[in-house]
Amino acid sequence: MTSFLSHIIKELLDKHSNISNFNFVLPSKRAGSFLKKEISNFLDQPVFSPNIISIEEFAESVSGLETIDSITTLFEFYEVYKTASPKEDLEDFDNFSTWAQTLIHDFNEIDRYLIDPNSIFNYLSEIQDINHWYLQEEKTDLVKNYLKFWKKLPAYYASLKTNLLEKHQAYQGLVYREASEKIEEFALNSGANYIFIGFNALNAAEQLIIQKMLDHGAQIFWDIDEVHFHDQNHDASLFIRDYAASWPYYKTNTFNHISSNYAKEKNIELIGIPKNVGQAKYVGEILSNLPAQDLSKTALVLGDETLLLPMLNSLPENISALNITMGYPLKYSPFSSLFDKLFELSKIENDQFYYKDVISILSNSAVKKATQHQSDKVISIIRKENLLYLSKAQILSFINESDTSIFQICFSEKAISPIQLVKNLLELVIGLKEYFKEDGNALSLEFLFHYHEVFEHLEELLNSFTHIKSITSLHHFYKELSSSQTLDFQGKPFQGLQLMGMLESRVLDFETIILTSVNEGTLPAGKSNNSFIPYELKKTFNLPTYKEKDAVYTYHFYHLLQRAKKVYLLHDTDTESQMGGEKSRFLLQLEVEKQALHNIHNSVVVPEVPKIENSLQSIPKTPEIMERLKELAKRGFSPSALTTYIRNPLDFYKQYILSIRDKDEVEETVAHNTLGTVVHATLEAFYMPLKGRTLELAQLEEFKKQIALEVTAQFQKEYSKVPLSKGKNLLILEVVKRYVSNFLNMEMEEIKSGNIIRILEIESNLTAEINIPELNFPVIIRGNVDRVDEANGILRIIDYKTGKVMQNQLEILDWDELTTDYDKYAKPFQVLMYATMLLKNKEVTSPVEAGVISFKNLKPGFLKFAKKDKPRDKDKDSIISAETLENFQQQLKALILEICNPDVPFVEKEIKSNYGNY
Repeated sequence: MTSFLSHIIKELLDKHSNISNFNFVLPSKRAGSFLKKEISNFLDQPVFSPNIISIEEFAESVSGLETIDSITTLFEFYEVYKTASPKEDLEDFDNFSTWAQTLIHDFNEIDRYLIDPNSIFNYLSEIQDINHWYLQEEKTDLVKNYLKFWKKLPAYYASLKTNLLEKHQAYQGLVYREASEKIEEFALNSGANYIFIGFNALNAAEQLIIQKMLDHGAQIFWDIDEVHFHDQNHDASLFIRDYAASWPYYKTNTFNHISSNYAKEKNIELIGIPKNVGQAKYVGEILSNLPAQDLSKTALVLGDETLLLPMLNSLPENISALNITMGYPLKYSPFSSLFDKLFELSKIENDQFYYKDVISILSNSAVKKATQHQSDKVISIIRKENLLYLSKAQILSFINESDTSIFQICFSEKAISPIQLVKNLLELVIGLKEYFKEDGNALSLEFLFHYHEVFEHLEELLNSFTHIKSITSLHHFYKELSSSQTLDFQGKPFQGLQLMGMLESRVLDFETIILTSVNEGTLPAGKSNNSFIPYELKKTFNLPTYKEKDAVYTYHFYHLLQRAKKVYLLHDTDTESQMGGEKSRFLLQLEVEKQALHNIHNSVVVPEVPKIENSLQSIPKTPEIMERLKELAKRGFSPSALTTYIRNPLDFYKQYILSIRDKDEVEETVAHNTLGTVVHATLEAFYMPLKGRTLELAQLEEFKKQIALEVTAQFQKEYSKVPLSKGKNLLILEVVKRYVSNFLNMEMEEIKSGNIIRILEIESNLTAEINIPELNFPVIIRGNVDRVDEANGILRIIDYKTGKVMQNQLEILDWDELTTDYDKYAKPFQVLMYATMLLKNKEVTSPVEAGVISFKNLKPGFLKFAKKDKPRDKDKDSIISAETLENFQQQLKALILEICNPDVPFVEKEIKSNYGNY
C-alpha cells in the first residue's frame, strides 16, 4: 500500500530536489509527525525539516492574532454586554452565560463563513418579530424586551470584535475572518512556498485563504477516490466536488489528485456486538489474532471516544507497542470526584456538613494518603456516633492538631467567596503534590499538574474579571475547563498499534482498520441545535447545517476505508443504547453500493454466558469449626443464635462461627432495631428501681410525665446526639413516645382492674447448663429476659416485641416442627428458652406462664405461649408445666446436637421472600 502522504512526497521530490524551504499546512498537528516520517523515508542524507503547521496555526500567523478559548471569550463578551446594555436591562453573569455561549458559537460560525453580521442579524430580528407569540396589536413589555434583544445582536458583535482586536486576541472564527482580509498581502510575498494537504470541508474563510495562496503559486493536494468523486450523490465528495467545480483556480488548472484505491479488493467485516464493553473485549480478540508484523500497519479508531478506558483494559498481551493519539480525560483521575465534591460542599451557606458529603471527601484515596489515614479515624467516629451533620470544628476535634492542614482546606467555616475557594484548591493541589512526590507517584503528579493549570486559569479569570459571584458559576466554568484538559500518552508514534479518534485519522492511511461504535447518533453524530440561527436562515446564508456535518463524517469514514485491505466495523446492538442499537447508515450504504472486489461479511457476536447453577451452599464442619462450636457452647447459645440457625444454618455460620457482623454505617433514619432498643431501654430505666416491689398507679403516672425526657435521652444514647427535630426521625420519636405511653396506660388499666403485679426481674441475664450426654463438652444456654413478674399469683416471663405479634403465633401444635419452621415457631422457641433458663435456676411453686407483649398489638395485653392438640382447638394450655419443659428440652437438645454434629454440614436454606431466594 502506498499511502497518501508517501505519494505526495514522491511527487514533490520528483519535481524539487530540496523541499526544506516548503511550508506544509495540514488539517491537524497529528498528521505533521507522520509527514516528517514519510519525508525521512525518501532521504538518504540529513536535511533541514520543512515547516509543518496546522491550518489554525497558519490562520493565526496570517492574522497576527492570538486565539483565545471560549471561556475567556465569554468573560470578554460580558464586559462588552455591560457597556452596551442599559443598567435596568442587565442580567447577572449566571443568566447571561446561559445564552451567551450559544451566541458566541453563532458569532464564530458567521466569521468563519465571512457573512455580513448586520445582514444576518437584521434578518434574524425580523424573523423573531414575525414569529413572536403575542397576537395583540400593542406589544407587552415582555415581548418588547424579547424583540429588543434580537435587535441588539449586531451591536454586541461589533463591540466584542473591537474589544478583542484592540487586545490582539480573537476567537477562532474572528482569526479566520482577519486572516482572510490580510491573505492577499501575505500570499503575494510567500505564497509559492506553501503546500496544503488533505483538506475536505473548508469554511468560507479557509476557501478564500487557500484560493488566494493558490493564485500566488501555492499547491494543494486533495485526498479523494474516483468512486466517490464521480458519484454526484455521494456525500464523501460533497465538498471537494464543489471546489473542483466552483473555484476559479480549476478553470485554468487541472484537478488531478484523484486516487483509485477504494474499489480494490477489501475484506470488510460488519460486526454487531451488545454494549461498549462487548466491543472492547471483541477488539481484544481481533488484535490477539493479528500477526505481529501487521500491528504497525493497523489503526484502532474509536467512533465513541468514551470507549478509551475499557479499550485500554481489553488490549491483549501481544500488543507490545502502542501509540495513543487521544488524551486521557482528566475526569477519570482519582482527584476528579474530590474536587467536584469540594465545589458542592462550598455551596453550603452554613457550617453544617451532611455526613455523606464529609465521608465522600474523607474516603477519597488522595485525602487518605495526604492525611496519613487520619481520615479513616474521622469516618469511624462519624459512623460510631451516628453523626448526620457536622461542623468544621467538630471534624477537627476528631484529629491531632498537628495534622489539620488538609482538613482545614477541605472544610470551610461558612459560605466562601469564589476567589477564596480557588486559592484553597490551589493550596490543596500543592499540599497533595508533596505527598505524592514523596511516593514517586508520577501519574498522580501529572494529574495534579493539570488541575493546577485549571485552577490557575480560574484564578486569572477571577482576578481579571469580576463577573463570577457564586460558587455555582465557578463550578460550571471549572467543569468547562477541566473537560477540555487531557493527559497526553507518551509513546513511539510510528511503532505498534495506533489508537485514535476519528479526527486524528485525517490524512493517515493503514492497511488494517478497526472502527468501533458505527451506530446512528455516533457515526454520524446526528442533528444538534446549538444555535440561535434557524435552519432556513442557515441555508440562505450558506452556513453549515446537519447535512454538511453528516457529510464531514461520511468523508472521514470512507477515507479510513480508502486504502485499507482489512476492515472491521463494529456496531452496538444493545437496544438500550443512545439510538436503540441502530447501526449506522454508512454500513447499509456499504452493502447497497458494494464494489465488485469488496468481500463484505455480516455477523452478530453474542458473549458466551456460562450457566450458573443456583445450588444451595454447604459448609462442612472442619476441626477448626468444631473448636469454635465448643467455645460457643461453653459461652452459651442464645435464643437469637439458635433461631438464626433454624432460619438458615448458613447465617449462623457467618455470624457466630466467622463472626461476620454488619458494617457500621450511619443510620440516617432510625432503623426498626434501634427503635426497639430505645423502647426496651426506656422501660428498663423506668422499671429497674421497682424490682421486688408491687406496681402502683402513682409510680406509673410519674413515669408518664417522664416519657419525653427519657425517650429523648435513650435516643441520644442509642442513636445520635443530633436532635430528632424533623422528618421521619421526628415521627419515629413520637411513635416511641406513644408506644411507651400506651404500655403504661395498659399497666394502669390492669392495676385499676384489681390485678396485683409484682416486678421480680428486669433485663435479667439468665444462664443454664443443658445436659447432653452425647457431647463430651459442656453446653450452656444464655439469654436476657426483658421482664419477669408475678400477676395475681402467676409467674410471668415476658418478652417485649415492638413489631406486631398475634396470639396464634405463640401457639404450638406439633413439637417436632418447633426447630424446623422459623416463621411459625420462632417466638414460642424464644419464650420457652427463657422459661427453661429461669426455672432451672429458681425454685418456683406458683404456676408459670411465658409470652410476649406486642407494642403494635397491645389490646389483648399479655400474649401467652400455649399448647393445643388440634388446629381449631379452643382449649389451650398456657401453663408451663414440667411436661412442657421436657418436650421443649428434647427439641432443644436435638437442635444443639445437630449444630455440634461434625458430620452435618451447615446447609443453606432456601428462603422465599418478596426479593426472591435468600
